[in-house]
Amino acid sequence: MNRLSHTFAICAYKDSPYLEECVRSVKNQKIKSDVIICTSTPSDYISKIAARYDIPVYVREGESDIKKDWNFAYDTASTQWVTVAHQDDIYARTYTSYLWEKVKNTTNGLIFISDYYPLKNDRGNGYRRDPNSFIRHILRSPMKSRYLSSRIAFKKLILSLGNSICCPTVAYNKEMLGDSIFTSELKFNIDWDTFLKLANMRGAFLYKDKPLVLYRIHDQATSKMFIDNQKRVVEDRIMFSKFYPPVMVDIIMHFYKLAYKTY
Repeated sequence: MNRLSHTFAICAYKDSPYLEECVRSVKNQKIKSDVIICTSTPSDYISKIAARYDIPVYVREGESDIKKDWNFAYDTASTQWVTVAHQDDIYARTYTSYLWEKVKNTTNGLIFISDYYPLKNDRGNGYRRDPNSFIRHILRSPMKSRYLSSRIAFKKLILSLGNSICCPTVAYNKEMLGDSIFTSELKFNIDWDTFLKLANMRGAFLYKDKPLVLYRIHDQATSKMFIDNQKRVVEDRIMFSKFYPPVMVDIIMHFYKLAYKTY
């Protein structure tokens, strides 16, 4: 690989006030990538932002659905690597630079992952970690070892105490993963379940231990809605049951629910 073959596939849903900020961040990368917008809720608002930044818009027919929308964005990208970007989040100018640093001499990278900071109340939380992002950072830290991050047992281990990977930071290697990788029947934990599926594959999780994404948390965010309607509790229990017996799941969930308060 002598150049970065990468696409930011932005999933746009309805008329998010944060979409343009996300678009600016991916268009302003030091190493340029392709940028596309994919949506199942087309609107003049989305079209005007896309036209302003000369970005093609691809529309998926049918009702909005996380799995279908993410697969559509992933499949529409024509490059080797694709980041399914969330419309609410902001990417550092160096995101693609560090992605290129990690993948240019690699033949077995499944996904690229970076650290992140939570973005709360539009102020970045002072670019500090909240308890949830701090714990996730600790869980991810051993991935800095290239040896460990290529081992199936280790990749599964880092996911066994919760979803330590922040979904919008991830770039996927389509040449190794194939099409339509999001196959989980879960809604909130579709990303965690997908990462577990990928952990069972031969290949490396390439990790950059540097915050390259501002992950926005707000009252209209999907994660907040799933906490409020209790569906996250159900899906978290399903995921922990893939690692532990019921008694252990009960103990883990008792403490894990405390993390919900950080959103």
